[in-house]
Amino acid sequence: MKKSISIFAAAILMLLLPLTASAAARDTIKIVGSSTVYPFATVVAERFGKSTKFNTPVIESTGSGGGLKLFCKGIGVEHPDITNASRRIKQKEIDNCAKAGVTDIIEIKIGYDGIVIANSKKADVLALTKRQIFLALAPEIPHPNGAKQLIKNPNVTWRDVDSSLPNIKIEVLGPPPTSGTRDAFAELAMEGGCKTFKWLKDIKKENKKRYKAICRSVREDGPYIEAGENDNLIVQKLNANPKALGVFGYSFLVENSDSIQGSFVDGVLPTFENIAQGDYKVSRPLYFYVKKAHIGTIPGMKEFLREFTADKTIGQDGYLTDKGLIPMPSGEYSQFRSAARKLSTLSGLN
Repeated sequence: MKKSISIFAAAILMLLLPLTASAAARDTIKIVGSSTVYPFATVVAERFGKSTKFNTPVIESTGSGGGLKLFCKGIGVEHPDITNASRRIKQKEIDNCAKAGVTDIIEIKIGYDGIVIANSKKADVLALTKRQIFLALAPEIPHPNGAKQLIKNPNVTWRDVDSSLPNIKIEVLGPPPTSGTRDAFAELAMEGGCKTFKWLKDIKKENKKRYKAICRSVREDGPYIEAGENDNLIVQKLNANPKALGVFGYSFLVENSDSIQGSFVDGVLPTFENIAQGDYKVSRPLYFYVKKAHIGTIPGMKEFLREFTADKTIGQDGYLTDKGLIPMPSGEYSQFRSAARKLSTLSGLN
């Protein structure tokens, strides 16, 4: 009797095993990462879901840094397949991935984006320099008397920064440290302004860590307000407060051009042409990263890569250019299109 019960139990277990395996499997691509790449990835995912036999990929906006942390936690259906990034992956993130078994990573650049400093159309267009942005938002700035020493930033209004600027309170709504947009803003705008002081630029040769701390830090005493990873929320707040400025990607300016406007930076407006030609200097590349180990396990991965890197998507006249993506030069585009088709992986950063 006991033997027959054991045989029966074993038979039931064998029947349940496929169901358990099925429940553990996943038939939808899971994507995390950059809030800037999010709207582009969403458009591609929706088209992919409608035009193929595969499910529409599920995308979560976590910020570039947050997405890479999730991506690097391991291989398997409980972990994301792809992460979007508005900056290139760092070597330490590649190393962290490797520690968790994520060793074969495919890097795809999709194009370029500008970091926009914008305000409501209810206010005048602002003309700023990178130097003025640094003097408004750095925790410490050079002494106004010209001495080679730093003081706690005393500037409360834009006129405090420069007499040519409006007499309004400095209020800049921007992303948190986990955001690739924040990284790019710190490097391109803040450090760009910091370097206009020769004695600060010279510190880089002596002490890179101190130089980055001075030039890329953002003050925490009020003028810079972290508004989370939701760039749409920044746009809403700008419309509610015409005296405030917001920091976000160019695509959000395109999507909301009826109500907000970009500021001049060093005399150049953030337009498609100016960013594409390299005249607008506060711009950066956009990427996504793929786990090669998940291709063949999660349905549609290879096909999604082909859709995202197709000429009709990110080429010179691709449908994402209508959403604000700045296309890559043809040679660079061919390189990453080839990487998507050959499933070429990163071994480390060049």
